[in-house]
Amino acid sequence: MNKQTRRDFLKVLGLTAGSLMMPKAVFGRRQAARKPNVVLIFTDDQGSIDVNCYGAKDLYTENLDRLAAEGTRFTQFYVGAPVCSPSRAALMTGRYPRCAGLLGNAPSHKGREGMPTEQVTIAEMMKSAGYATGHIGKWHLGYTPETMPNGQGYDYSFGHMGGCIDNYSHFFYWVPPNTHDLWRNGKEVWHDGEFFGDLMVDECKKFIDGHKEEPFFLYWAINMPHYPLQGKEKWRKKYEHLDAPRKMYAAFVSTMDEMVGEVVRHLDKTGLRENTLIIWLSDHGHSVEQRTFGGGGNSGDYRGHKFTLWEGGIRIPCIVSWPGHIPQNAVRDQMAASIDWMPTIAEYSGVKPPDVNIDGKSIIPMIESEDTPSPHDILHWETGKHWAIRQGDWKLVHNGPATDYKGRKIPKVQNFLSNMAEDVTETKNLAKEHPEIVKRLTKLHDQWLKKVSKQ
Repeated sequence: MNKQTRRDFLKVLGLTAGSLMMPKAVFGRRQAARKPNVVLIFTDDQGSIDVNCYGAKDLYTENLDRLAAEGTRFTQFYVGAPVCSPSRAALMTGRYPRCAGLLGNAPSHKGREGMPTEQVTIAEMMKSAGYATGHIGKWHLGYTPETMPNGQGYDYSFGHMGGCIDNYSHFFYWVPPNTHDLWRNGKEVWHDGEFFGDLMVDECKKFIDGHKEEPFFLYWAINMPHYPLQGKEKWRKKYEHLDAPRKMYAAFVSTMDEMVGEVVRHLDKTGLRENTLIIWLSDHGHSVEQRTFGGGGNSGDYRGHKFTLWEGGIRIPCIVSWPGHIPQNAVRDQMAASIDWMPTIAEYSGVKPPDVNIDGKSIIPMIESEDTPSPHDILHWETGKHWAIRQGDWKLVHNGPATDYKGRKIPKVQNFLSNMAEDVTETKNLAKEHPEIVKRLTKLHDQWLKKVSKQ
């Protein structure tokens, strides 16, 4: 979408927002008095099963478990990429990372561009429909005024623009130059020694309080459990019996879980919970980088982790909750993806989505019924020279890296074919048994790549 198309879309959407009706399928006889608030929570580097309700036996995630009990959780939910920025771009635009213009991580230093500004974000979509829009937490989609949150549709923004920060000094944690990275509405702010998690919770509460009388969209991109692993003392003590690095990672997960609980309780306290759609998910699988002590997260039976297109890198926990509107304590096994949240949020909110080149599909029918099929026959992923495609139960990973899986080394091969209905572990390669499927999926990927490269 070029800049003119983007401006035309925003103009038309702004003019028509007032006349849009809420979808009947969402409300039935219970038409809401106003459009629902939306809180979109995106955690960072959280492993595929690192929530109790997803199978973790050694973690304490009371608040996320309660959110799942009060809503619907997904077992085959995918993100757009196994690394931070492309995954965020996919979520924000409803498009594959290549279509969103960001295949790799955005710069983590001031003055560097990221996701192209001609992209239409969820925030721009919601703002044009009369929503107040707020960003709290991590951004990692650009570090220039045009590509920072206030230039991408957010009325209010507080957080860090790069990939990671120390949670007390708020300095960039990774490689030199070691620069301070904390911003409010594009202006640098200092909160020396204050825990970033507490700052985010306070900012979320203030944003909610400031927009009680109007519908709001809040994107809360929590920078946890991404390194540095700085969980609170109460959680460090609770997990001191675990081995490292699991105990440091676990403390950070529970710290994050507690923060989510505080914000959800605040919505209850202010009387807004009944009219607030909450979506929670991780940006990709857990990290095994040196900066996170080589691991700590858990992908369960799934092979792989962050940076890989094995299931452990792209299949993530995801929960949606809206009391009275979304099935409670429900599980959906159909395939869905983070690109689907933009059109889904639009439909729930009665907002017109961008009608050009959106790859995501509304998953409301799937949420409402366990018998509704996935809206996707095919999903695509790519990172560097490593790509994957899934069609139905068949998944092909091309140039996938070697991995350590439950104590054994699985070597790299050019094509690794799995049947996900029979083997979610991706440890049995069926490529030689089904060369015709490898050929078909490769052709589909090549056709897709050729098509999207022209957009």
